[in-house]
Amino acid sequence: EKVKNYNPYLNTATLSKAYKFALTAHENQKRESGDPYLIHPVEVANILCDLKLDSATITTGLLHDTIEDTDATYKIVVKEFGKEVADLVEGVTKISKLEGQAIQNSKAENIRKLILATSKDIRVLLVKLADRLHNMRTLNSIPDENKRIRIANETMEIYAPLADRMGMNRIRDEL
Repeated sequence: EKVKNYNPYLNTATLSKAYKFALTAHENQKRESGDPYLIHPVEVANILCDLKLDSATITTGLLHDTIEDTDATYKIVVKEFGKEVADLVEGVTKISKLEGQAIQNSKAENIRKLILATSKDIRVLLVKLADRLHNMRTLNSIPDENKRIRIANETMEIYAPLADRMGMNRIRDEL
């Protein structure tokens, strides 16, 4: 309904299909808070709706963790949702993998440059920022204080400046 308010050409069947796909893919997963995992991709999609983004980007928000955290593969996402969405989901997955590898070895500025350089489509960065924003909104549910501090520092050093460079002041400020 939220998307319909600004996008009369919305493909509701694709969004419903993406929701059901994410529901099945994350079926037995829980967030550290104990909530069903599906809440996270739905909230990421909701943030993307607030930004009035296109259907492919919102679909990607629903699916952004499927390649990384479930049995779903790039090929399956291509088959179900097309190459555009699969490439976006894969782009978000690549950034997540970069995070884990690069944080220990590199300065934040180098990581920001790496993320920008590897993102062929700006929508990948928008989904990643929405993902990080929701993770920050739920940061208190992570019991490990060191992990909370690491995520908060990563956000301040990498994602808030990235949002700033993209002119996304509201998201930068909330991050």
